[in-house]
Amino acid sequence: QVQLVESGGGMVQAGGSLRLSCAASGRTLSGYAMGWFRQAPGKEREFVAAISWSGASNTYYADSVKGRFTISRDNAKNTVYLQMNSLKPEDTAVYYCAADYNLGKILRSQGLDYWGQGTQVTVSS
Repeated sequence: QVQLVESGGGMVQAGGSLRLSCAASGRTLSGYAMGWFRQAPGKEREFVAAISWSGASNTYYADSVKGRFTISRDNAKNTVYLQMNSLKPEDTAVYYCAADYNLGKILRSQGLDYWGQGTQVTVSS
């Protein structure tokens, strides 16, 4: 079993930055692709970003965050990050990290093996 715990959320003004972390425990993230998702009030959960096990050369982003968000991972620390810059009020949501051996499932947001409990990000205008 893998337990995922997100942190780093908070309240920030539009144009500001936050860095989310997702720390894994229970077992190593070795071999796992990782993803970030978000869910705004009254909306469905949506894909934000994903990274393969091998790291920075294989990253994927939703169009809405491309150029503003950066996903990265430190496999030695069993941690995945989401650097969020130029934040907009529409980025307000609960952000979740997820893990699965299958990167395709993360990109399709389908039946992922493990989820964190989420961290709230609020961007004020």
